[in-house]
Amino acid sequence: MQQEKIDVLVIGAGPSGSVASAYLHKQGLKVKVVEKSKFPRFVIGESLIPRCMDHFDAVGLLDCLKAMNFEVKDGARFMNNQGVVCNFDFSKKHGEGWDWTWQVPRADFDKALTDELQSWGVDIAFEQEVTAVEFADDGSSTTTIRDVKGNESTVKAKFIVDSSGFGRVLPRLLDLDKPSEIPKHSSIFTHVKDIKRPEGREGTIITFDVIDTDTWLWVIPFSNGDTSIGYVGKTGYMDSFKGTNTEKLQEMMRLSSYYFDRFDGLDYKYEPRMIKNIAKSVKQLYGKGFALTGNSAEFLDPVFSSGVTFAVESAHLAAQLVTKELKGEEVDWQTQYTDYMLEGVDVFSTYVKEWYTGNLQTIFFHSTENKVIKEQICAVLAGYVWDKTNPFVKNHNRLVKTVAHIADMEMAAHGKS
Repeated sequence: MQQEKIDVLVIGAGPSGSVASAYLHKQGLKVKVVEKSKFPRFVIGESLIPRCMDHFDAVGLLDCLKAMNFEVKDGARFMNNQGVVCNFDFSKKHGEGWDWTWQVPRADFDKALTDELQSWGVDIAFEQEVTAVEFADDGSSTTTIRDVKGNESTVKAKFIVDSSGFGRVLPRLLDLDKPSEIPKHSSIFTHVKDIKRPEGREGTIITFDVIDTDTWLWVIPFSNGDTSIGYVGKTGYMDSFKGTNTEKLQEMMRLSSYYFDRFDGLDYKYEPRMIKNIAKSVKQLYGKGFALTGNSAEFLDPVFSSGVTFAVESAHLAAQLVTKELKGEEVDWQTQYTDYMLEGVDVFSTYVKEWYTGNLQTIFFHSTENKVIKEQICAVLAGYVWDKTNPFVKNHNRLVKTVAHIADMEMAAHGKS
């Protein structure tokens, strides 16, 4: 069996794997990326948040993405079934940082990244699957890879970065999965040719249409004229809709009085797909000779579009630490990687949990808007969840509850007057 020797094996060629391999390649390391799919390929996670732009820029991948002319996302709209609307503008957020990003068809987005990497000379092996990994005492590994014809080869690497997303290669092979603390929700989604799209901002803004505390619809318009639509709800509730996935989504679209007419009668570009129990977690983010990045480590919930940002944040950081380790520098993976990443995960977890308790929805849809609070929450929604100058980051565990409680009391008092 043929064996290849490299410095770093990156599993997965999505945004996380692309950022990791871009950084490692520029550091002069011999990198090989193994990707199970053939690009372009469909994947969900089409709404980005501004923090991810820092990482694409830092590793030299921003210009190739700008050339794609994706739909600019400079904020987000939340609306409820009482007709109350809450708009967030990323230019009006607490602190520094990017104030825009994109809404992207991921097939095009991910391929733009891998095309750029291949033009640099990065070795990306598509349609090849990792089937087994053995680690030596020194952290080096021997990975068995199988291509679409069933041929097997091995790769000997000094380090593995697992950016395999929902494929979760090392968590499966090394038994690292654990139940998530996020409530069990599922999603169903597709794309449509948005022929009834309104002119102007109404036709381009990303919207979260809240049906009830646990159920909401996303509408993500793309610059190519297509729009991504998808529902998220409790798994049991989603399972209550009968028929094919097309029939289920068509029935669920009736729940949205705002968007039903716009998408009624339009053919879905593909049979809607369903992901059950979206949230994922792991027992550890690293081990001797490997690190988990992106969705192969933690995935929370699509409600605040944090997936790609955590993917590239973890990938960029892991790649920097791998480089230091392979150059003989001391690396404290627990402090420098796990503790750092989990700080951000913990902040976003609070916001996801408080969304589904209804507390965050109470704040969003409160009749009296507090400008400072909104700017601070907006910075969280933009992905700047490590900025402890922001009270809604530093005190996230109690502040959302406190502000929601005050809003509830104000509404109760108003109702009595």
